[in-house]
Amino acid sequence: MSRVRTADRTLAIFEAFEAACRPMLLSELAQRARVPVSSCHGLVQTLLERGYLYSLGRRKDIYPTRRLLDAAQKIVRHDPLLERIEPVLHDLRDSTRETIILGKRQGDAVLYLEVVPGLHTVRYTANPGEFKPLHSSSIGKALLGSLSADALADWLRANPLPAVTGRTLVDPERLRADLARGHRRGYHMTEGENVSDVTALAVSLSVHGETLGLAIAGPTHRMGEQVEEHAAHLLEARRTIEKIFER
Repeated sequence: MSRVRTADRTLAIFEAFEAACRPMLLSELAQRARVPVSSCHGLVQTLLERGYLYSLGRRKDIYPTRRLLDAAQKIVRHDPLLERIEPVLHDLRDSTRETIILGKRQGDAVLYLEVVPGLHTVRYTANPGEFKPLHSSSIGKALLGSLSADALADWLRANPLPAVTGRTLVDPERLRADLARGHRRGYHMTEGENVSDVTALAVSLSVHGETLGLAIAGPTHRMGEQVEEHAAHLLEARRTIEKIFER
């Protein structure tokens, strides 16, 4: 996947602030963002002029303004997909009390579009915008399971299956068999294959011709006792979402 260097570096600057959670001098910001100081200076000046950063104090420390947050919140409020699905995701979270994830395939990975945190103190945590492997995540399995036999065979031939945990399925035939079991069962499942001690259930669903994945994830010790009940809620949520987009 090709990247535009300026865009990549601009995002790295904001991610550096996310990690540090405090103002920084230009030199430290450049180091944390892994951007040459000269390039970082030019980007910072542009962001200052556009109102996305401000400087403070005699040392001229730099920190983001609220402009990026306000823009992001406005964008999210008008997301044509999430604004219609969000109530269903929250209902599913309330029914299961576990973390709910909506994702899609992007390249050879799963991109999390939305995460609704579970209601338990101990819960699976993730963030929108994260990427997860297709072969070890429940949403990834649901998306792979939606492929035709030929398309799945092509993907398995072209992609290695690295071990994410000690329980990840790294043999193509074992993964193929697991996907077939998920298809027969009506939902796909991971048990410690992507995150140790986390179990997740997922289904694929079609929205305007796009295949998405919907998952429930939580600690294995709690999820194991409620798999069938959670699966029923998950399947009902899929039916509800698909009906919304039939209208």
